[in-house]
Parts: sequence; C-alpha cells; structure tokens
Amino acid sequence: MGTVQEIIQVVFSEQPPRTVERDEDQLLAPPHPSPFPVKLWHDHDLLTVVHFPQEYTAQPFAPPRGVYESAQVRVEWQTMDNRQPFYHRNCDVDEISYQVAGERTLMTELGVVEHRPGDFSRLPRGVAHDNYGRKESHLLFYTPAPVTEGRAAISQSEPVFPAFPGWQAGAVNEAVTQCMGTPGHDITVFPVDERVLLEQVHAEKDRLQVLRGSEAYGVTWLYRSPAFRLATIRLASCDGRVYRRTLDADEIQYQISGRRTLVSQRGTVELGPGDFVRIPLGLAHTSISARDTEYIALYSDRDLPQIAETSRTAEPYSPQRLAALRA
Repeated sequence: MGTVQEIIQVVFSEQPPRTVERDEDQLLAPPHPSPFPVKLWHDHDLLTVVHFPQEYTAQPFAPPRGVYESAQVRVEWQTMDNRQPFYHRNCDVDEISYQVAGERTLMTELGVVEHRPGDFSRLPRGVAHDNYGRKESHLLFYTPAPVTEGRAAISQSEPVFPAFPGWQAGAVNEAVTQCMGTPGHDITVFPVDERVLLEQVHAEKDRLQVLRGSEAYGVTWLYRSPAFRLATIRLASCDGRVYRRTLDADEIQYQISGRRTLVSQRGTVELGPGDFVRIPLGLAHTSISARDTEYIALYSDRDLPQIAETSRTAEPYSPQRLAALRA
C-alpha cells in the first residue's frame, strides 16, 4: 500500500502532535504470530456503528435513546413532534444539544431559543428547561459542569412571550434529576407555574449561546471541560493517507452530512448521515471520501461504552478493498 503519515495527538494537553511514517499494510494488518505459547494480547472486536435516521418519522413520545454512556459522559438521540411533558433541571451536568432536523423551541429560565438544523446550545447545570419540537430530531450530550464555549455565538436566548405561537401557560411539573438525566434518576417532581418559571428570565443576566460549526475545512472546537471536548470536523475529498491516533481520549463521531469510509486498525466501514461510531483511544484511523463530508467529534478522557443496539459492524482490513476505495 505504500508509506502513510500518522499523527499522534494528545487532546487534553498543550503537547503538540507528533508525525511518524508508517507502512500502511503493516499498520492495518494483524500482528505476527507470537513465538511464545502464552497469549500476550487480546483479540479485539471490529468497530460497530449505531444508526438513527435523520429524517423525521411519526412515533409515540418516548424518552431519549441512550447511545453511549460512562460515569462522565452520556450521548442521547431524541425525536419529537410535541411538547416535552415536564420541565427538567440537572443537578450535576451541563446539557449540550445539537439540532439534526426539523425545528425545536427550547424554553428556559434564561430565555427562549429557536433551534434550526446545525444549531448547538448549552444548558448550564441547574437551569430549568422544556422543549417543543416540530417533526424534529436532536442529539444530547451530558457531561459534568462546568463546560465552556470555544467560539463566538451566532445568537442567544431572549425573553419571548408567548414562547411560541399558541403557547399558553399550563399545569406542568418540574423534574430535578442527577446522574446525567438518565431515566429513573429523578430526585423530586413537583408542580410549577410555567409563566412564573419563564418570567425568571427578567431577573437573570446570563443567556444561552447558540453556536454553529464553521464552513471552513478542518476542526472547529465548540465546547470544552477538563475531561470533555466537542468539535465539528469538515473534510474536503481525501484519500486517507494521513492517519490519526489519539492517546488520551475515546472519540465518538456522528456523521452530519456526506459519506466517507472510516479505515482503522479495527476494520473498515462506510459512514453516512445519522451514523455514530466509537474509536477507542490509541487506535489509528483515517477517512476516505470522494466529496466534502462533515461530522461531530466528541472526545472523552474515559472509556465511553456503546449502550445502543449495533446497526452494522466494520469489515476486516483488505488491501484490495482499500485500493478500490482510492481508485
């Protein structure tokens, strides 16, 4: 296959990345047989993909579906064509959302935000919030507070009354939860006056910040905390001759647009819009794409296991397939 470059990086450090040269066939091939009778390394599973369609399909309201979860990070997928049935207040985490499709009104004590596809926003720990979705889907990322924004906002929340056309204050509950909002971890649920809750915005100085990824190629850092990073990555067409190996973080990728083939030391798999994949720390990987492609990259300094059902599995490395992809 020839010589390729590998970038070895540490995300949670100011340490600059290093670049080394590799023989690509050796990089992706299985190890040489051990000369000893004792098993010295593990047989690792191939990468797995989780898929949720980006297009809205009618279905009964259900809690968000967990995709990946650890003690430090939880990733969820949700679809709505209705109001959330309660206001929610997190005790322990900041809650970041990404709008995949459709429209969603986020109502909070810090004002109201209208989400359109491509919008990110962060709910600080302890801020009550409710959602009104219209044939929409979105992602949720929970991680211990505080999280900070990494780029300038394009807009912010504002006092809005009524919160959306047809809104009327009703009899609603507030749920206070811990453990990253995981179902079954409520602390207390009680009735609240929705109008009084939303009018709290007039006593608050802070506002929710709405962010978007960049139109430029490369990495756009959006959010960070001591153990968490979130970015969008936009790639031009590429032949995958530059690999990356992250030493200190599991990486979750979510494909926003375009199609690409992920090549790794644990198999090769095609990714399209709506696909998630987890790349464990220390694993070399690259992408091959004939056209522009964009995805979200989440970095966690702890192991971040998949909890959703697998949609498909990567195929073992094949020099012939790799050559065909580049051709």
